[in-house]
Amino acid sequence: MMKNLNYSGPGAETVVSGGVPALNRVPRVTVDFWLIKLMAVTVGETAADFLALNMGIGLQTTTLIMMAVLVVALSLQFSRKRYVPWTYWLAVVLVSVVGTLITDNLVDTFDVPLLTTTLGCSILLAATFAAWFASEKTLSIHTIVTTRREIFYWLAILFTFALGTAVGDYLAETLGLGYLATGLVFLAIIAAIAVAHLVFKADAILTFWLAYILTRPLGASFGDLLSQPIDYGGLGLGTIVTSVIFLTVIAALVAYMTLAARKRDARAISA
Repeated sequence: MMKNLNYSGPGAETVVSGGVPALNRVPRVTVDFWLIKLMAVTVGETAADFLALNMGIGLQTTTLIMMAVLVVALSLQFSRKRYVPWTYWLAVVLVSVVGTLITDNLVDTFDVPLLTTTLGCSILLAATFAAWFASEKTLSIHTIVTTRREIFYWLAILFTFALGTAVGDYLAETLGLGYLATGLVFLAIIAAIAVAHLVFKADAILTFWLAYILTRPLGASFGDLLSQPIDYGGLGLGTIVTSVIFLTVIAALVAYMTLAARKRDARAISA
């Protein structure tokens, strides 16, 4: 039987399984978490567009290169056996980029309709959750303390990014809502989910994953709004400027989180 204990370090809880303590490998769900996550998915959209279109190496080649970079980043993340802010958020940014590229490949290279892509990604995500729960009897992110659980966790995140990209593009492009209206739609849905959890005590795991999925199209919509040309409904900042702005904010927040975690560790040791 597993239970959560207090932990003063940079991760979430220390979890005891069979008398052996293990550190959670992912962060606590805080305001900082959601802020960086939203920034990361915005970068995923704009950076994927920049790499695929502006670098001149093509969508498929870009996807293969970024997949290789992601494998390296995830290998580093898995080797830590605990939550380390910079390795975790580096992996999140790269998963966001790869998830976007996967959806773009399906739609632009293989001519898969956005609605079909949305349904396919939904099925893959549901299958991941089903396998995760069948294996671990929980979908909680507060006990990601084994390699198997972390594998399920990152697979789920990859499919949430691919799904979120497809859903956002479907509303903004196929249904013609535009970037701003699409972003506001998802913002309203996320706000409703937050109210359901905080006020009406809806299940924490369900509401977390719903919000996690929907922050992807929210961030992508606002990323497109900022980066796309004015003629296409954007503000014309471009993918480079938009990506640099959000990457700078992410780096600053991660640096702050790292320093704050070190101060907590130092206080815990001195106490």
